[in-house]
Amino acid sequence: MTLKSSSVRLVRRTSAVVGVAVISVLVAGSARADHATRLPLADSASAPDSPAVELFSFDSLTGLSGKLRARFIRSDFAPKVPLLAELFGDSVVARAGVYTVDSARAAQPFAFITMRPFTEKKNGRIGAYRIGNWPSERRSAARTAYANPEGFIEVTPENQDTYVSEHFRLRDFLTKDQHAVWPKYLVLDARLLDKLELVIAELSRTGVPVRHVSVMSGFRTPQYNQQGVGAGGRAQTSRHQYGDAADVFVDNDRDGRMDDLNNDGRVNTLDVAVMVAAVERVERAHPELVGGAGTYKATSSHGPFLHIDARGQRARW
Repeated sequence: MTLKSSSVRLVRRTSAVVGVAVISVLVAGSARADHATRLPLADSASAPDSPAVELFSFDSLTGLSGKLRARFIRSDFAPKVPLLAELFGDSVVARAGVYTVDSARAAQPFAFITMRPFTEKKNGRIGAYRIGNWPSERRSAARTAYANPEGFIEVTPENQDTYVSEHFRLRDFLTKDQHAVWPKYLVLDARLLDKLELVIAELSRTGVPVRHVSVMSGFRTPQYNQQGVGAGGRAQTSRHQYGDAADVFVDNDRDGRMDDLNNDGRVNTLDVAVMVAAVERVERAHPELVGGAGTYKATSSHGPFLHIDARGQRARW
């Protein structure tokens, strides 16, 4: 295939390669490496003869929900996919970043994100950004769900507004501290994004319109999480540290509080229950996304909200 223009098209198709569905990324031009990046979570399949075509063996770039707008990849995987360097230049392998591909099939560009490896964290920091240490750095993780993250998404003032799914951006999941420190570092699991989008779709399907969901708390660095550990507070092994948990509420009017989802004229945990019911239906339909759902009452500082995660085991509180 001859590379002619500066445009890049992302074309999705279903094929049978090694018995799995694959996504074909077809290049009709060169990409600019100054764009933001995110990469897929799967191993590459056998590539066809054309050097301009690379196959990625994952169910779908856009997830079960069809709403994902980004995929993340470990930096050590990037060299195994030559097309990434062909698309974005050598920086895609040498430097973590957010690299976008414009797609005629999506309202938003699709982003591939290369992550900084976990080993770049030294003395609880990457550069000036304080991260802390995961419990499994001191002792072996009881389960793989509590193992150290594979890497960190580097978030800058320039890429923080990158959409990672239809309703969410990178900045929605940042730890709520170190406001003046850039770049910041984020752990984010695509399964959480997929689950959130499926819950939004399920609410809409059952007559609860959702235009905006606020993330009250997304990723928490261990050093930030530790500040709230104690009786009645945060868990030492909070899922927020692993990038697959978020505290959320439907906020269509963007007033910073949960909306009246059950139309009873009040805002309380009964509105959270509407969200939990949607979570239950999503988990029944997609058991691979099973996880936690916790209901939290309003306080003087916030309204009621839902904790949701994709930990791999059912939990309710």
